[in-house]
Amino acid sequence: MQQLGKKLKNVPMDTSHVRSSTSSSLNRVQRLSEENMCCFHNNPEVNHSQHTGRAINPLVYVLSKEGNSLMPCSQAKAKKLLKKGACRVIKRFPFTVQLNFECGNQVQKVTLGIDSGYENIGFSAVTETKELISGIVKLDGKTSERLTERRMYRRIRRNKLWYRKPRFLNRARKEGWLSPSIQRRYDTHLNIINRLKKILPISETIIEVANFDIQKIMNPDISGTDYQQGSLYEYQNMRSYLMAREQGKCQLCGKDFKGQSSHIHHCKQRSESGSNRPENLVILHEQCHEKLHKKGLKLSKPKSYKSNTFMNIINKKFYQDIPDVKITYGNITFVDRNNLGLEKSHVNDAFVIAKGTMQKRIKEIDIKQVHRNNRVLQLNRKGFKPSIKRKKSKVNPYDLFWVNGKQYSCKGMFNKGQYITYGSTKNKEYFKFSDVDRIYHQGSFVWNM
Repeated sequence: MQQLGKKLKNVPMDTSHVRSSTSSSLNRVQRLSEENMCCFHNNPEVNHSQHTGRAINPLVYVLSKEGNSLMPCSQAKAKKLLKKGACRVIKRFPFTVQLNFECGNQVQKVTLGIDSGYENIGFSAVTETKELISGIVKLDGKTSERLTERRMYRRIRRNKLWYRKPRFLNRARKEGWLSPSIQRRYDTHLNIINRLKKILPISETIIEVANFDIQKIMNPDISGTDYQQGSLYEYQNMRSYLMAREQGKCQLCGKDFKGQSSHIHHCKQRSESGSNRPENLVILHEQCHEKLHKKGLKLSKPKSYKSNTFMNIINKKFYQDIPDVKITYGNITFVDRNNLGLEKSHVNDAFVIAKGTMQKRIKEIDIKQVHRNNRVLQLNRKGFKPSIKRKKSKVNPYDLFWVNGKQYSCKGMFNKGQYITYGSTKNKEYFKFSDVDRIYHQGSFVWNM
């Protein structure tokens, strides 16, 4: 029974009508039995055509007998097909089945939206009525550290050899070469797009790119020929530029040098992938520089423009590697997202990029990018004679394994692969590898469904 009260003055007048029966007997009365009274819950507070929230259960992705992607189905329908033996499981994350019989291969139009980024990639695939998949890929961003580690191993190995002829001028870069860190991030964009196309009949791909004027960001007043004159223009060297920039004063103590020796310091250390650009350098007294390192003091790190540079580099490469790709920009996504009343996130941006409006949303997936082949210095039981791990482990971290029918998540292996660990970081437990029944390899993408 509806609650009656005084007439409300804030009843919305522009909302959609609530669906009701078309029976004339149920819709005879067109006014309330009590005049000047109304029901508190008689009118909807929001438009029913707006977003209804995220679905609880993800979908099951379906491939035809020939391996072509079809429209996904519900978990209940997939369970019935598996019981009948009409399909088989071919992938665990995301859960994908392949049909054992011929079908019509009829599909709907599916649009994939990609929110490209330096640290995260948002993706969403939608039809006219619902969202089929959405999530975010978190990039590890450790390529530079791994290259430094590889350089260390190489130098150790070569120092143990006899003299060999220098070979540093025989290297050539291919056309379109990218630095390893940028290449890996860009390849991850292509990898996630190709993986989604294998499980969904995607007919259109839209990617958001950006083009940043970094010099304009650093100096809003720059114009004309100033773009051709860098920070060191008309300065003898870096030290003279830093002296002029800081007006001859130490950036730690604030006192001038007065003939004292000066040192150049990196705000973000080279070991932390800091650059030699003027924005990352400060000039200090020799004593201040020693004090800075001994006491572990830190100067404020400069703002990094790596993400902006990355977007400037890859914004045109998508045309070369993805056929029939369409490009959109952040200002368009910003307006469309605000019109829908969605919060700022990579998943919502990807949904808007895919031309999503009022489709039913699905629970998002978190994907973590991991590295599969780490170089490890292994010690013997007494802690001596370190050696480089040269063979790939049979099981890697995040892989799933089963012992006596129970599932576990691998944390690592030890004793030359004879034992496999699981559990929390603080309380690790282990099994003998010979007790493992079966293994599921996650690969470079760890899916958190």
